[in-house]
Amino acid sequence: MENPSPLYPPVTVTGRLDAPLSRWLWLVKWVLVIPHWIVLFFLWIAFLVVAVIAFFAILFTERFPRGLFDFNLGVLRWSWRVSYYSYGALGTDRYPPFSLGPEPDYPARLDIAYPERLSRSLVLVKWWLLAIPHYLVIAFFTGGLRAGWWTGGLISLLALIAAFALAFTERYPRDLFALIVGLNRWVLRVAAYASLMTDAYPPFRLDQGGTEHGAEVDAKRL
Repeated sequence: MENPSPLYPPVTVTGRLDAPLSRWLWLVKWVLVIPHWIVLFFLWIAFLVVAVIAFFAILFTERFPRGLFDFNLGVLRWSWRVSYYSYGALGTDRYPPFSLGPEPDYPARLDIAYPERLSRSLVLVKWWLLAIPHYLVIAFFTGGLRAGWWTGGLISLLALIAAFALAFTERYPRDLFALIVGLNRWVLRVAAYASLMTDAYPPFRLDQGGTEHGAEVDAKRL
């Protein structure tokens, strides 16, 4: 696992903008990812079941069973890769692998530090009461979450704007890419917190860029 970000230690979300990108492939990616959506539909059902089991495990033992934690982390990783390929970012033309593993060579990465101990009291309220302010924010970002990819909302709108820019200029605007990844990073941090995988409250902060160190550092890499 990579060293967690100093900005939000439990969760590391990265995205590397591939180049060159096809000017027109984005028009058919919704068809290409249908197999992933089908698999993710069932994986997210399992994800929710695991979260319920983890709730009781944390309540009685203060631990998220490691095998269950790794499974839910895998579902989030898979979802982030599919979203990054499709209309959550359109940041790569590399087809996402059917994998729950870390896939270090794929342009979109997600890691969550495993917590050795979690609060019994927080587990009762963090996934609904404490997370409500974040839910209101990310609902605007995503327009909803189905089968592991963001459906509508600001993120998909910005990704489509980037797609049109790519089609007519053959370039993905770097500042727009930094913003899109930052919005996705916010969503994934909240997902990790709400699914009981960390006790660290997500910051109300838009950390932009493909790396966890901000858009300025990322721009030097692109």
